[in-house]
Amino acid sequence: MIWRIPTRNQKETYALGVVTLFPSLKDPFSKKGYEHFYDADSGTGYIAWRLKTVQRNAKKRNKPSISKRNEAQILLKMRETFYYRHRLVHDPNKTADILKTFPTFLNTKGLLNQDFSLLFSPETSSKLLEMWDTTFKAKIIEEAIGLTSTAVVRSLLLSANNQRDSEHCSDWDSDMATLLLLLHLLPPTPGKKVSKISASDAINRLVVYQKSRSCLEQHFQKREGRQPYLLAVGRNRDQIEHFYIALDKNLIPCQSDTSLSAFDELFKAHFVFNLAYDEALLHFYTFIQTTIYMIDVGNTKESPRVKELRAKLLN
Repeated sequence: MIWRIPTRNQKETYALGVVTLFPSLKDPFSKKGYEHFYDADSGTGYIAWRLKTVQRNAKKRNKPSISKRNEAQILLKMRETFYYRHRLVHDPNKTADILKTFPTFLNTKGLLNQDFSLLFSPETSSKLLEMWDTTFKAKIIEEAIGLTSTAVVRSLLLSANNQRDSEHCSDWDSDMATLLLLLHLLPPTPGKKVSKISASDAINRLVVYQKSRSCLEQHFQKREGRQPYLLAVGRNRDQIEHFYIALDKNLIPCQSDTSLSAFDELFKAHFVFNLAYDEALLHFYTFIQTTIYMIDVGNTKESPRVKELRAKLLN
């Protein structure tokens, strides 16, 4: 549909029509009585403001987007090139350029889930979302009650239990808070590549909150490392509008805007792109991998703490 902007004379006619039909709206202190609806000299008034708003919203709606048909074709083509892509990510000379070779990851949702399902199986791909509420979430929260009480832990426990008060109203939603409690249950340990870091400090290795995308360029300038993490964009931490996976200063849009589904895709990105876990999150991710997704069980090195926590949660 083509929407034409009214001319200056038409806007003035509209303003005159309003005060003619509704005399009580006429301004007795202005020259013509309708300048507050439209002032031809300055181009201001309610009508001008409203037309600008409609025009701006129309532009947003008319922005080119990937149609459902094109999206289906992209998913099909990416399925057909899966084995080629799998070889690329395991080639040390080419793995860093995977997003340049396949830029559709940056504008088409669902590709990470599809590649992960092809790499393992649809059943493995769905394990976290299927088992989280029934098997893990409540037990993680219960176990976290025994953590050393800090301001961060107390805040996360309130959020995980949906008991936020006015002081903590801008904290993470229940699922993200529970994941961060799991990180506190499996904190970083000093290693060859990582100095001593607390679980609270490691949160930013997993998820970073930004109020708007306009802040992202400045954020990327300060960020180093190749390990992927979640970027959560929204008015508040518990009202996230969009989740992205940040990788090499690129943004991969998550298929779903719920925190648990976004984390599900973040975990899968490590396998789809053949990426090592962040050292500070090694025990956390290892638990997710072997205990929830049941990938490479018995072949993956696990810390005693990972094994102990699994025994507590599953028995």
